[in-house]
Amino acid sequence: KSITRRLRITSGMIPFPSPLITFPTEISLLFLFLLLGGSSGSCPTVCDCASQPRAVLCAHRRLEAVPGGLPLDTELLDLSRNRLWGLQRGMLSRLGLLRELDLSYNQLSALEPGAFYGLQHLLTLRLQGNRLRILGPGVFSGLSALTLLDLRLNQIVLFLDGAFGDLGSLQQLEVGDNHLVFVTPGAFAGLAKLSALTLERCNLSTVPGLALTHLPALVALRLRELDIGRLPAGALRGLGQLKELEIHHWPTLEALDPGSLVGLNLSSLAITRCNLSSVPFQALHHLSFLRILDLSQNPISAIPAHRLSSLVRLQELRLSGACLTSIAAHAFHGLTAFHFLDVADNALQTLEETAFPSPNKLVTLRLSGNPLTCDCRLLWLLRLRHHLDFGASPPACAGPQHVQGRRLSEFSDILPPGHFTCKPALVRKSGPRWVIVGEGGRAVFSCSGDGDPAPTVSWMRPQGAWLGRAGRVRVLEDGALEIRSVQLRDRGAYVCVVSNVAGNDSLRTWLEVIQVGPPNGTLSNLNMTMPGIPGPFFLDSRGLAMVLAVGFLPFLTSVTLCFGLIALWSKGKGRVRHHVTFDFVAPRPSVCCLFSEDPRELQMQTL
Repeated sequence: KSITRRLRITSGMIPFPSPLITFPTEISLLFLFLLLGGSSGSCPTVCDCASQPRAVLCAHRRLEAVPGGLPLDTELLDLSRNRLWGLQRGMLSRLGLLRELDLSYNQLSALEPGAFYGLQHLLTLRLQGNRLRILGPGVFSGLSALTLLDLRLNQIVLFLDGAFGDLGSLQQLEVGDNHLVFVTPGAFAGLAKLSALTLERCNLSTVPGLALTHLPALVALRLRELDIGRLPAGALRGLGQLKELEIHHWPTLEALDPGSLVGLNLSSLAITRCNLSSVPFQALHHLSFLRILDLSQNPISAIPAHRLSSLVRLQELRLSGACLTSIAAHAFHGLTAFHFLDVADNALQTLEETAFPSPNKLVTLRLSGNPLTCDCRLLWLLRLRHHLDFGASPPACAGPQHVQGRRLSEFSDILPPGHFTCKPALVRKSGPRWVIVGEGGRAVFSCSGDGDPAPTVSWMRPQGAWLGRAGRVRVLEDGALEIRSVQLRDRGAYVCVVSNVAGNDSLRTWLEVIQVGPPNGTLSNLNMTMPGIPGPFFLDSRGLAMVLAVGFLPFLTSVTLCFGLIALWSKGKGRVRHHVTFDFVAPRPSVCCLFSEDPRELQMQTL
């Protein structure tokens, strides 16, 4: 039997090169099998080709070279965790349909230019856990479709210009855990579609701002565990499409420069496990589209009022594991979409309802790990406890003692007497209410209060302005008011205000300032002013002597005349005894008068 020029089979007609050939039937079938089945190659004996379709799995096989005989239609090739030491040009060029190649955790120390030539359909290349040191131009040539490149856990020291120039479709680049000390300005040139970049655990001392300007499509930038102490102004200016920025574990980062985030339009910002002592309001104020802000694990102690109001679209704030001791009233006012707050594991004793613009819109509140005082300030939280998501660990009371350790969820809607109550603030004691001080001296007013919770002490100037804790006129830590280098304009009333959430009390004090003349031998009446004369009346020593000399004669004449008249009158009226007493009044020295609450009690000290 023979076959003619064409052999009809079920799949169609298969042409043969010769015009007319005759073969025995057995030989013809064997040739046909080899022609159809042998075109894709066979599976290497050391690999697994049956677990997944079009996948060759050769991991953990102690291979020292790429095995031969790989099927030509392979789309996934896993050569991870072997002993491959090099990759030469064209070694994989026959696998034109390959879409994912895993070479991680081998011993690759060098890649020849063109090592991946021919893999025009490759999408994912994993090279982490090798010994690569330098990536030069041409290494990734031919990978025009690659979208993910993982270079973590290598020994790369620097990226040269053009190292990634052939990866025009690359979207995600992972380069953490390397010895990277420098990125040349043109290293990322050509990565026009890169959307995610991670730089972590390497030796960079500055942010490679010039190199990042070549990434116009970058959406997510993660800078983790770097020894960088400063993010300079304009360092990220060219990343106009950046939406997500993560700065994690920069131990020496203590503050953000006001212009460090200029040019960005972020929706998510995380600055975690750094050394920020306060919320960087100046660097954040222009981020009007920011929705998520994470400042966890920073030594931030307070959130002041109204400072976040420029972040009008902010929805979530995370500040867990920080050092928060207070969240001011109106801290989140202006944030109309705010619904998520995580302040777990801080030092908060309370969280007042006035901190939120709309407490009923709050959905998630993480408060566990705080020493909360369950008094009237937390009644609002008790009211909303059934609607709020507290997470896996609901908040519990650290005080007062009769509710210590109880969770908010354990309280009933009808509270027993003495639960969640407060006592209004009252002035407990104060120092002198009237203080007289010479110009240039120092005045101190003391004031304290009682109440539950413990009241705060504040002071107002005579003009009505509140006084702060810095400057020449300042409020001390113990609540006292100190005025240094007293000036005439400091004269007037000062009001001490003690307040807590249940009420407030006030006490009015007065400061009198005595003008002191210049130290040039002049004398000054320190307490009086002459009528009709603007300002004090001064006499120097020479003028005083002249007044005494000139005035003595008229005085003596007037006295003699008076005695004469009295003598004449007495002779006419009979014998009358007259007693005239002259008391000498010494010049009054400059004094400082300290008046207690009773104005009749007066203490005088010579200045």
